[in-house]
Amino acid sequence: MLAQSCLPRLLLRLPRLPSLPLLPRLRALGPGLAMSSATGTVTVQQPLNYRAGARVQPTDGGQLEEVFEPATGRVLCKVPCSGEKEVDLAVQSAKAAFKIWSQMSGMERCRVMLEAARIIREQRDEIATMETINNGKSIFEARVDIDISWQCLEYYAGLAGSLAGEHIQLPGGSFGYTRREPLGVCVGIGAWNYPFQIACWKSGPALACGNAMVFKPSPFTPISVVRLAEIFTEAGVPKGLFNVVQGGAATGQLLCQHPDVAKISFTGSVPTGMKIMEMAAKGIKPVTLELGGKSPLIIFSDADLENAVKGALMANFLTQGEVCCNGTRVFVERKILDTFTKEVVKRTQKIKIGDPLLEDTRMGALINRPHLNRVQGFIKQAKEQGAEVLCGGDLYVPDDPKLKNGYYMRPCVLGNCKDDMTCVKEEIFGPVMAILPFDTEEEVLERANATKFGLAGGVFTRDIQKAHRVVAALKAGMCFINNYNVSPVELPFGGYKFSGFGRENGRAAIEYYSQLKTVCVEMGDVESVF
Repeated sequence: MLAQSCLPRLLLRLPRLPSLPLLPRLRALGPGLAMSSATGTVTVQQPLNYRAGARVQPTDGGQLEEVFEPATGRVLCKVPCSGEKEVDLAVQSAKAAFKIWSQMSGMERCRVMLEAARIIREQRDEIATMETINNGKSIFEARVDIDISWQCLEYYAGLAGSLAGEHIQLPGGSFGYTRREPLGVCVGIGAWNYPFQIACWKSGPALACGNAMVFKPSPFTPISVVRLAEIFTEAGVPKGLFNVVQGGAATGQLLCQHPDVAKISFTGSVPTGMKIMEMAAKGIKPVTLELGGKSPLIIFSDADLENAVKGALMANFLTQGEVCCNGTRVFVERKILDTFTKEVVKRTQKIKIGDPLLEDTRMGALINRPHLNRVQGFIKQAKEQGAEVLCGGDLYVPDDPKLKNGYYMRPCVLGNCKDDMTCVKEEIFGPVMAILPFDTEEEVLERANATKFGLAGGVFTRDIQKAHRVVAALKAGMCFINNYNVSPVELPFGGYKFSGFGRENGRAAIEYYSQLKTVCVEMGDVESVF
């Protein structure tokens, strides 16, 4: 699945932010989350649905879903799934707000979105802490996610004031023009690996174009998106413009089938994406699908070895390997295979695992126990099929007693891999790297493209002609040369084949949250055959 947006720029590449206290006792987090700065001390007290500018209990809340803290295995809260009535109330609230927002000028929308970005930037550390507690990733990475979130809103705020159509001159002084218009109420369905960031990636272009949005986060990570809804309200959007409903597949189905929903944007698994396409087709609704991947990373013998090793680690172990576009099939030219593998294993073994709220932790906990077991099952199967575990792959139990029930494992590097192994063909969505040797450029390209997925791909080489030749041949929507998992908001992101279609980020996303109206103006008399 994808749950995922890729990790953007490292903190060192981001503008320096003002120093903020780590957790000023909940001013920024809102009344629904009470905590200290330590792992394992969280209580979620207030509703996680958001409608018409306020937190609300769902009117028809059904089954309670337990939400866990990955670092400790503790239950954070129990969230009621939204039913048909609550979904309809959220959509109708968004529909009413859309009538106001869509009539505002682009510059008016720009100013509100800039204010939302400012609030996120000011509260970055607090929101990142919330994200870490609910998701399990390191606080280091969570801060990067929040930085990318406010940068996303800033970027689309800048575009909001410049969205325009075209003027086309026609014969005889007549002319035509196009209007770029919003779609209406859009649905965003997020994933659990980047909860807050994905919500910004979807709401940023949607709101810039004049749309409203009802967002459903993953039931595993329901907490932080409600804070985004509050921030939008504080920034000045019409109440109801960004609503949040909680729940699983049944709630998502209600959203997709609602007659007043104009568009659906989904990040998640291929099977769920297929079901969403089917539901959307019945209403002729456009969809953006950001799905799974099994991406190739190609290391040529002329590559800078130091950078190639760092790139491979970045391509596999960010967010505990729970990233859709990870380059988990690492193809290494045979003449440097041993040297490269030895260095990768050495550095992988040094990755600091543990309490995700500690500053020196670089790998936190996987999202939940079933997912951890699933990843362990892939490793077991890989060994049965002949792969060699070069390092890691086993469960990790931190020394801190409060972390003993958390969902930790050591990052794994697999050698002696073959293209027909399950660990090479299927998305594992965990910290598991498969290393495969190759001999020629032609051979590796054929093998790299021999997958149903097409989300990303990368190449490391000093030969710039070869680099561009290789990425031109890769059947993937996001390609990297001498880097990996860098995804600035200015660049479109999305996949080929089973990895989905449509684009998030960049100017390209505007095309998926707006529609064109053509107007033809006659300046002379009507010519008629009747």
